[in-house]
Amino acid sequence: MEMTHLGISALSFASVALLTPVLIRGLRTLRLTQPIRAELPADHQAKKGTPLMAGLIFLLGVLIISLFSPSPLSLYLCAVFILFGLVGFLDDFKKAAYQDPRGASGKMKLVLQFLFTFALIAVLFQIVPIHTDIVVFGDWKLALAPVVYLAVMSLFIVGSANAINFTDGLDGLLIVVAIPTYFFFFVISDYPEVKLFCLTMIACLLGLLIYNIYPAKAFMGDTGSLAIGGSLAFLAMIEKVEILIPLLFLVYFAEQLSVILQVWYYKRTKLRIFRMAPIHYHYSLKYGWSENRIVIVFGLVSWICCLLSLLLWKLIY
Repeated sequence: MEMTHLGISALSFASVALLTPVLIRGLRTLRLTQPIRAELPADHQAKKGTPLMAGLIFLLGVLIISLFSPSPLSLYLCAVFILFGLVGFLDDFKKAAYQDPRGASGKMKLVLQFLFTFALIAVLFQIVPIHTDIVVFGDWKLALAPVVYLAVMSLFIVGSANAINFTDGLDGLLIVVAIPTYFFFFVISDYPEVKLFCLTMIACLLGLLIYNIYPAKAFMGDTGSLAIGGSLAFLAMIEKVEILIPLLFLVYFAEQLSVILQVWYYKRTKLRIFRMAPIHYHYSLKYGWSENRIVIVFGLVSWICCLLSLLLWKLIY
């Protein structure tokens, strides 16, 4: 049975929208809920007890893609999503089961992410023709030795996945910011499988947004955010748009950079650059922005970055 991309994405949206309440009830029954870090402001303390790991619902989209488009590239993209989601699940499960906001150790998560990344890159070279040059402008390319390219891309993928993970800090924030990024890859790709994957992920995100928008009834957790991060990073590698990533991933990198700068500056001076990092907390604590306002503004910035990236893509490629 054949279905169009729109049909598959519509089925994914409906499945996520209808079955998320079932997942939420199950997580609540199992007491797999979000612990809150003590240093977070009072409005966040009120979120303690909200079901965690709602990102598991994205597996419905992955399953639907696998059933209706079982090509090597489709299955590969699903595998990327699942493996990075697994790292997030291990982190979420420790947080929820033991009510420990720290979750799994950072070292363990990084080791798993790098192992999965090395394996997935090796497989990718067998599925699609990937060259190790970075396109700078038109025919002007930065030639890299294969080993150098693999090292650079591995660092980029793991770094990007974690930057995207940092963005999941407010109700609906990551969903609203990630939709434009998936839309960018949907527009530029010549691979039908990439178009299907991106459209289906957008549908799944919209389905979960119904329950994740403020005040959230459930959090996707690292189970969802790392899966999103890993898949977006690998899409950038598949589509060979490395030169556009600083702009396309601007919101994610700003979130990550705010954390890095905050830690570095505090260790040196015992002072803070931001009221709290990642930077979305700074807008809440310093300027009194509501969660919805932050989500809307960050989402608009992501759409602007997406549209500017599309314009540059047309010029460069």
